[in-house]
Amino acid sequence: MSVKPVAFYLPQFHPVKENSQWWGEGFTEWTMVARAQPNFVGHYQPHIPKHLGFYDLRLPEVMQAQVALARDYGVFGFCFYHYWFGGRRILETPVNNFLSSDINFPFCICWANESWSRTWYGLDTDILLEQQYSAEMDRQFFCDLLPLLKDPRYIQVDGKPVILVYRTDDLPSATETALCWREEAKRAGLKGLHLVSVMSYAHPMTDPSSYGFDALVEFPPHGFFWPVEQRPVRINVNSQNHVYADYEKVVSSSLARGVPAFTMYRGIMPSWDNTARKQDSGLTFLNSSPEAYQRWLKELVSYTRVNMPVDRQLLFINAWNEWSEGAHLEPDLKHDLAYLAATRRALFGE
Repeated sequence: MSVKPVAFYLPQFHPVKENSQWWGEGFTEWTMVARAQPNFVGHYQPHIPKHLGFYDLRLPEVMQAQVALARDYGVFGFCFYHYWFGGRRILETPVNNFLSSDINFPFCICWANESWSRTWYGLDTDILLEQQYSAEMDRQFFCDLLPLLKDPRYIQVDGKPVILVYRTDDLPSATETALCWREEAKRAGLKGLHLVSVMSYAHPMTDPSSYGFDALVEFPPHGFFWPVEQRPVRINVNSQNHVYADYEKVVSSSLARGVPAFTMYRGIMPSWDNTARKQDSGLTFLNSSPEAYQRWLKELVSYTRVNMPVDRQLLFINAWNEWSEGAHLEPDLKHDLAYLAATRRALFGE
């Protein structure tokens, strides 16, 4: 299989002292998932995991089971979100466990360089962990990342480790940051770096070479929003969720997108509904289904085969386990293995 689907992977399914202090003892992503409620007639909430259950990522056997499931259905690798704030890592235990394990599965990282605030969960704007930038931090970030980049399982393009940055727009000078990292990579004996910018809401189709990066990756729902023609009937009287989007229109919009003049990796989401994060003000994409997802993925696989060089036939899925955002390939009580089965059919024509 020349096309290699890489699924974004959220590590926030284990307790850490910071989250316990901010949100209550033992808080994990599951805390949000389990208490979500439907906002309108026919609203699928909460999303309850099935095969893997409410797992704890401190346990190495959990990731072993995840990898086995992903591999069985054609997922090539994981892109772990990497949380680094001025030399301080958080939620690092799952990746550290992976690095010390014998799990043979490709991976890369996406630096989730947003500041952490309470707005993530629909509350006020208090900053919990602020992201700060400087030339020295650029160098320190790369040095801290180097053990991951040198791991033999790390995903490469043309022999160069792939690094994604979630909010390139937030970098004071992305060009200088990219140059610093490339110099440090050369100093460390690497062939180079393949720097990938995640598509933003504000500037979805900016040429990444304009700020020193090599590629852009689509990241639905970023850059993909189509309102529904008929709003559902609300049942939560406190809901301010007046924003709904149409998954089917997103698929059509994606498939109509042409080939840009720069390197762009195609991206897809199985579904999207972040009600678990923002009960009364979330964004819900209606009309998602395993069948619509399969049709979308099949076309993106064809696009990638035709338009991307063999060593760049990566395709990114948002996500493996974004349960609070309703974007997960992992099986749930409603769909069971349907999204994973659709992934395999789209890839292999079964």
